[in-house]
Amino acid sequence: MPRSIVILLAIFIISKPVNAQNDGVAIAAAVGGMAAIGAAIASIEQMEEQAELNATQWILYNNPELTSFSLKTLSFNGKKVKDMSRATVIIYKIQEFVPEMTPVLNGKKQVLFGFTSPGWISDYGIDFDRVNWFLIDESEWMSMMTAYTKVASNEKDDAQLQAILKQGKIVNRGVKAEGKVAVPFFKLSGDMYVVTDYSPRLKLLYNERSLGIYLKETMDLVQIGRGDIIDIHDFFFKED
Repeated sequence: MPRSIVILLAIFIISKPVNAQNDGVAIAAAVGGMAAIGAAIASIEQMEEQAELNATQWILYNNPELTSFSLKTLSFNGKKVKDMSRATVIIYKIQEFVPEMTPVLNGKKQVLFGFTSPGWISDYGIDFDRVNWFLIDESEWMSMMTAYTKVASNEKDDAQLQAILKQGKIVNRGVKAEGKVAVPFFKLSGDMYVVTDYSPRLKLLYNERSLGIYLKETMDLVQIGRGDIIDIHDFFFKED
């Protein structure tokens, strides 16, 4: 259950008026409800911790050259809220550092995507065999955003786009830089898609002002939330 729903339930239970004659029953119900909500929150946090541990294990196994790094959850469910896809995505930001008495995160930055398939969470816990991991660095992210912007707009010059993207950010209407939309996106309806075959594993889609990532191996499509796109872009290009 998403945390926002859990919090709303808590507010509803706490604020609901009670009749004097039913005070005992109402209080007992409220206590029971709060206990259930607390258990739900704890369960979500436990799943996040499990996922973060598995992400760390994946990095250790697949990238042994990383010997000192920070791994933090950027989004436990980064897909667009309206996305009705079967798949979800969890996102982690990774940054290297030099071990010392007071370490500073100032090394290479990378982002780890975990694209999940249906059934990855069940009553038995998390099945990480249903997670496809993608590790990208600043250069790869810029390449992805350039390809996405080219397919979503009339601008096709790579060098021009990269210069704008480094100084700006992708918003709903296009790429915004210096307080204005420098590269406007096409105005598509909900049933229109523009696709680019980005790599052997991925296709990128522009639809409803969204970034869609299609995984060829699992045939899953996820639309990444705009806020997560901005957070990733800021992580790579915004000065600390």
